[in-house]
Amino acid sequence: METIQTDVVIIGAGGAGLRAAIALAEADPGLRIALVSKVYPMRSHTCAAEGGAAGVVKPDDSLEQHFNDTVGGGDWLTDQDAVELFINEAPKELVQLEHWGCPWSREDNGSVAVRPFGGMKIKRTWFAADKTGFHLLHTLFQTSLRFDNIQRFDEYFTTDLLVADGRVQGCTAIEMRSGMMHQFQAKAVIICSGGASRMFPFTTNGSIKTGDGTALAYRAGAPVKDMEFVQYHPTGLPGTGILLTEGCRGEGGVLRNKDGYRYLQDYGMGPETPIGEPVLKTMELGPRDRLSQAFWHEQKKGKTIETQWGDCVYLDLTHLGEARIKERLPFVHDLAKSYLGVDMITDMVPIRPVVHYMMGGIHTDINGAAGLPGLFAAGECACVSINGANRLGSNSLTELLVFGRRAAESAVAYINGGDKTVDAGAANDRAEASRARITALFQKSGGGETTSGIRREMTESMESGAGIYRDEESLKATCGKIAELRRRYNDIELHDKSNVFNTDLFQILELGSMLDLAETVAASALARQESRGSHQRLDFTERDDSRFLKHSMAHYQGEGPPRIDYLDVTITKSPPGVRDYSGDHK
Repeated sequence: METIQTDVVIIGAGGAGLRAAIALAEADPGLRIALVSKVYPMRSHTCAAEGGAAGVVKPDDSLEQHFNDTVGGGDWLTDQDAVELFINEAPKELVQLEHWGCPWSREDNGSVAVRPFGGMKIKRTWFAADKTGFHLLHTLFQTSLRFDNIQRFDEYFTTDLLVADGRVQGCTAIEMRSGMMHQFQAKAVIICSGGASRMFPFTTNGSIKTGDGTALAYRAGAPVKDMEFVQYHPTGLPGTGILLTEGCRGEGGVLRNKDGYRYLQDYGMGPETPIGEPVLKTMELGPRDRLSQAFWHEQKKGKTIETQWGDCVYLDLTHLGEARIKERLPFVHDLAKSYLGVDMITDMVPIRPVVHYMMGGIHTDINGAAGLPGLFAAGECACVSINGANRLGSNSLTELLVFGRRAAESAVAYINGGDKTVDAGAANDRAEASRARITALFQKSGGGETTSGIRREMTESMESGAGIYRDEESLKATCGKIAELRRRYNDIELHDKSNVFNTDLFQILELGSMLDLAETVAASALARQESRGSHQRLDFTERDDSRFLKHSMAHYQGEGPPRIDYLDVTITKSPPGVRDYSGDHK
């Protein structure tokens, strides 16, 4: 096993990982930075983000309004000190990105253009047509190339954290092209590995979003927080799950049921107003959780459209006209045409809710520090929490920037705060244990279980039991099923015994991560006996602030189910109130 000595390891090279790497390099040119990713950086899922990044820039907007939208949108489960920091730092990060070359779309007068997004009562979402994530990630990647002390390890699959003397001292990873395991000994580790939505069957997320980094931290002893809060995006393409950005609705797209009726006015989203009116009632610009739940109710009423891919409703953009669609939404226009054969210029597009984002993740403080000394996290794998029970669209890209940088600065302060010399002997012992676990997979035979079989049962159980709506019966069934699958997982046989690009091996490891995290989702949802944001219980239909104005914390217990306890939400100035989306957007 090759040993690589470095100062900081970053696991994941998407938006958060690249921002963290740049911040580390700027803070100390002498730092040795290892950027470890299971895919080439430009294949990271940040690249798939379409709609935009939120930050106050226009004179009719304010930091206070961004704060209120974010806290209310998160159904008061957000930590308000973290939100305050986030909304103050957001504009600086977006301007910095522009200075690095991000081609934000512009108004006619040359100023940065902003569009409305769901749950935000004022336009504040910066965008680059409908390829914002693509341009953001390219900008960060190109900027990172300026720094010689950032060493990339592309297509390395991280298998374990090295925990010795009560602190994280590196990780182990397999080089995919050779199958060789490497040991990274480091003073600090920053996890920026993205979410875990592939535990569900129908998702906007790419196949790499399997929660590897979150599971690494969880198994190493760091708690995961608020895992029951899983966001469905209301406009996914049926059959594929490909996302049609919220920018479609921000530009004026409307949702219609099978009768052509704009049904959202029936679900507290405000009365219908004429299409094209300068100030629209909330309607399609409501938050994602409310719009996804409205689809469920329309489905129960028999008002959805039956298609070969299941029930759908329509996204109607035909009134926008060809010029506006091709200027502001060229990518989604191509997606609908390529995957459904529908031209949104002339025809309505069938869509349905699809799992999109995990609000929960590795518990971190406001500085990105996780529950183990030497461990930090940022991005979707982390839970600060600025998203609470429901993330507002376009906050997440900005979150990558703000907390990617902040986690890096926190890691530098940790390293400089005393002797952080790596205990090479103890780290090596942990690395050998990691290698032994992988070697055992190659030696096992006759298990009888398959990765695809267990994965299919897992995704079906998560959708049926822990989907848009849950109840005690469905959640208990899912908890039981996931526990059963975790036991059966030990009987999976590795069929490919080769070393070079052994996708069979990596899929087994990814499945193990998803099963561990799926159990935290179901167990946390079962324990939370209320409805809040994206967590909706049919048997506990009201929000219960007296018992559950708290973050759920799931702790790893080996082969058994996680231990669930709670952490108080930080409230600084906004007491819990009513989420009202019947007003105007500006």
